[in-house]
Amino acid sequence: MTSSNIVHVTARDNPLLKDLRRLAQDSAAYRKQGRVWLEGDHLCRAALQRGQQPSIAVFCESFWPVAQAEYAQAAPKFVVIPDALFAELSGLESPARMGFLLDLPEAVAPLNGQAAVVLDRVQDAGNVGSILRSASAFGYKQVIALKGTAALWSPKVLRAGMGAHFGLRLVEGADLAMVQATGLPLLVTSSHGGSYLHQADLPWPCAWVMGHEGQGVAPELEALAAQRIRIAQPGGEESLNVGAAAAICLHASATAVRAAN
Repeated sequence: MTSSNIVHVTARDNPLLKDLRRLAQDSAAYRKQGRVWLEGDHLCRAALQRGQQPSIAVFCESFWPVAQAEYAQAAPKFVVIPDALFAELSGLESPARMGFLLDLPEAVAPLNGQAAVVLDRVQDAGNVGSILRSASAFGYKQVIALKGTAALWSPKVLRAGMGAHFGLRLVEGADLAMVQATGLPLLVTSSHGGSYLHQADLPWPCAWVMGHEGQGVAPELEALAAQRIRIAQPGGEESLNVGAAAAICLHASATAVRAAN
């Protein structure tokens, strides 16, 4: 870090701050800008630990004296702004003290034969982020989001994912043909029929399909399923939240693979 790559910004209408506000407040802005805004120490550290390099690191003035030692090599450019301006661009109820501006990863296609999670129009950002965390935790290396699913790199999904994004191959805007091209057996979750999870013979690798919060998995996708799976609910609830169901299914699948090996 040198004085030449440190910029102090105090004007609210600075072009960079305008871009950051859009990224923080508009779930689709990252697609227009080709950049992602990571807010908060935890998310920024997770990105660095996964080998990501931000193009710009942004700090509020009160945190800057402390941050310099830890983040000296984090980015080629550092921007320091007043705390009040950072609070304006923050998407959090309690504004963070720092953030990274990261180039959006290039679009990729699904990998054939690699265990996957397929998101079929899952619309709640918290659910999507939670599923990404579960996928990463239980050894799934790719997540395939069909059209209609919440934007994977939106601020709310990033926060809910807690860094899982950087350990996954993320495919956005996928269609049915792309899912079929993976060559994986599809395991479709259902609250009304199919084999119970704890009794099922689960294949590996496979693709778990998680459907829309209200409508479930689309009929045309369900028709391709190798298995329909439901989770036993002795308490009598009609269905589980899709994020909770995903965590249960992915854990069961990963545990079955370890037991077999």
